[in-house]
Amino acid sequence: MDSSESRKPLDQLPKESFWDNPLYQWDGFWYRAGHLDAAMALRSQYTARHDDVILASPMKTGTTWLKALCFCIMRTQPQEEDAQKIDEGTLVKSDDGEDPLVKNHPAVYVQTLEVQVFTAKQPLDISGMKSPRLFHTHLPYSALPDSIKNSKCKIVYIARNPKDTLVSMWHFFNKLRTPEQGPYPFDKAFECFCKGVSHFGPFLDHVLQYWNESLKAPDKVLFLKYEDLKRDPKGHVKKLALFLGRPFTNEKKVEEVIWRCSLERLKNLEVNKNGVDPWVGMQNSAFFRTGKVGDWKNMFTTEMSERLDHITLQKLEGSGLHLDI
Repeated sequence: MDSSESRKPLDQLPKESFWDNPLYQWDGFWYRAGHLDAAMALRSQYTARHDDVILASPMKTGTTWLKALCFCIMRTQPQEEDAQKIDEGTLVKSDDGEDPLVKNHPAVYVQTLEVQVFTAKQPLDISGMKSPRLFHTHLPYSALPDSIKNSKCKIVYIARNPKDTLVSMWHFFNKLRTPEQGPYPFDKAFECFCKGVSHFGPFLDHVLQYWNESLKAPDKVLFLKYEDLKRDPKGHVKKLALFLGRPFTNEKKVEEVIWRCSLERLKNLEVNKNGVDPWVGMQNSAFFRTGKVGDWKNMFTTEMSERLDHITLQKLEGSGLHLDI
């Protein structure tokens, strides 16, 4: 699909309600009007550099954790070609010892392209940013600019069990509702999700696009699962650093990054307990809940679980992907 292609006017696109707000379908995926406009601007205006790193994810699959990890790795770990020089003592890497995560939410350092960069009438000028640039997107792979797909820039994708994803999404969006409105009915949210109607959904189509690309180009697209990161953080953080060309030189550094970016530490930092996201006006604390695997068991009925499991297995059949349902 040509990156300069324009979409139809909103009133000509399929429309569905999600959390009582309109979503519009374009090229098989559902968007808020503002996100769709940003996606169009991104496709026509973003020029990837070969050393860009793009983090990608559906909503509520571990995005903030991934942002923190990649930011920390890229800030503190030398590039592969410099690591040998450091070991030989011929290159000294400067480190001021400060931790930027204490001062700001990870989203300040790793901005989401369709939320923080290309949403204004005059998008941010990112052409002068120092390389390597680190960004994030919730967009499906098919909506990415051709320059990202065709360049040597790397993509790190994180997926999650669809049931935990939905529960996390439900809690998150309820933060935007007033006390008078109360929580959105979970059964209605479940029906939307099963139909594929959610921000940047269908969820399973989103996941499959990046999974298939990771199979075709494993050196370009790294596919991670939230559950694997939780089970073996050390192993997968080392894998992530290696993919980014910034391998760890000792175990102590791995453990430090894992601690620095841990949910428990981040959620208890003052900036995340009391700060507010300036882009959407939501409390920073809303981005840090429990982070538990299997939290869906507190919300799903047996019938709901079986139904979404069936949809998931049917959709993923033959792909080689398993989502820990």
